[in-house]
Amino acid sequence: MKNSLDKTSPQRTQKSARARWLALASTALIALASVSSMTPAMARDEGQPQMNLRRVDLTAGMYRIDTQLAQTPQQREIGLMFRKEMPQQEGMLFIFDVPGVQCFWMRNTLLPLTAAFVADDGTIVNLADMKPMSDDSHCSAKPVRYVLEMNQGWFAKRGIQAGAKLSGAPFNRQ
Repeated sequence: MKNSLDKTSPQRTQKSARARWLALASTALIALASVSSMTPAMARDEGQPQMNLRRVDLTAGMYRIDTQLAQTPQQREIGLMFRKEMPQQEGMLFIFDVPGVQCFWMRNTLLPLTAAFVADDGTIVNLADMKPMSDDSHCSAKPVRYVLEMNQGWFAKRGIQAGAKLSGAPFNRQ
């Protein structure tokens, strides 16, 4: 009589093969889940800037700003990362669903920028100069829905400070 634990048993061989297959399938599923849960910036190892976002014209007093709109979580996460240059009259407006204290950093961002934290009515709440490739956090002084990033010094050169008002379609939502 053969022992049911005999290594040559067909049932044991089938169970062993099934266990190996399940272990391999589980490992593959875990690897797939970890890749699919990567953030867009992590998955973008090619480091390509996003250049084709929807655009809108904003104004700050007499100055026109050609503005890219970062509206989705993925667009906001990538922002101006990987850009090597940006024309002086161009910027990016980050639009959030609800006002909140917004904090920005400059990981993978090659350009020095100034962030204008902007209230719903277009009023600049505060400005923050940000160094390239830095994880330093720059936050709004109060809850805001909008953040406009421009080349560093753009606001200062034009005498635009906290309290100034931006105009354009995003601020006409009320």
